[in-house]
Amino acid sequence: MTNKNATASQNDLQHTSWVSSGYRTLELESAGLQALIAALKSDLSSHFNRAVEIIRQAEGRVIVTGMGKSGHVGQKIAATFASTGTPSYFVHPSEASHGDLGMITDKDIILAFSWSGETVELSNLLDYAKRFAVPLISVTSRTESTLAQASEVPLILPRAKEACPHGLAPTTSTTMQLALGDALAIALLESRGFSSEDFKIFHPGGQLGANLQFVRDIMHGKESLPLAHRNTVMSEALVAMTEKSFGCIGVTDDQGHLVGIFTDGDLRRNMDNNLLNRRIEEIMTRDPKTVAPDILASAAMERLHSSDITALFVVEGKTPIGIVHIHDLLRSGIA
Repeated sequence: MTNKNATASQNDLQHTSWVSSGYRTLELESAGLQALIAALKSDLSSHFNRAVEIIRQAEGRVIVTGMGKSGHVGQKIAATFASTGTPSYFVHPSEASHGDLGMITDKDIILAFSWSGETVELSNLLDYAKRFAVPLISVTSRTESTLAQASEVPLILPRAKEACPHGLAPTTSTTMQLALGDALAIALLESRGFSSEDFKIFHPGGQLGANLQFVRDIMHGKESLPLAHRNTVMSEALVAMTEKSFGCIGVTDDQGHLVGIFTDGDLRRNMDNNLLNRRIEEIMTRDPKTVAPDILASAAMERLHSSDITALFVVEGKTPIGIVHIHDLLRSGIA
């Protein structure tokens, strides 16, 4: 075997080993999540419910804290709480000992993350919570730990093997902490009936903000609607259709209800010598696809894609009140 072939073969073996390592890591972290699910269905359930109720009833904010990797998890959970209707922010344990304890009031709740439950840097926070009767919820893995014993509600995570082969780098443990924090956030979101419209208030920017726009925010209103009565002759209907530049025209009945649509595609399919003298009702597409004004614009985009069309009439009941074109959605940043 040449040196070149030997090197290529060795690299293939290394790549196989790397994939096996990644697979093993995901399996171990998945096993940790499965253990957490089992715990939430049994011993952890009552404490989880209690934690949600305490946070729901709080007059203040959720003060999330943790040290090291648990602190990084805590920062993410605090951000998730804040963006889903639970006022929250992260306080670093070391900074708390140097003045940031003054940010915490007796109306707040402390949510502390520590896998061991013996994080030295949390001691001043625990003393403060006890002194000023600030409710303390902990996420830890040891029932007998200092943190768990000091907590009003200890959320005890099941012991699980770290993906790190030395058992040192927090991997499975932080995955479980993150998952339980997310579970708390979503339970709180659902308990409050936090809606997509509420979500939009906290996410006005970027792709997420764009996808949280509603059809009514983007649609063209009544003054822009291309409409024709069902008895209109095509010569007149085409003039109205061309003036509005949406590539279609809606067809209404005597009550003003939308009963059909005529598009550029319909025009090409019906080009003959008698087209201009026919009534639009004779060649329209009946029961056109429509959208309500209060659905997400991203859902309207999905409807356009799935139906392979470029515009949707916006209706209340059966009455057209607007129109939204795919170009409007794209300009608004809808993916």
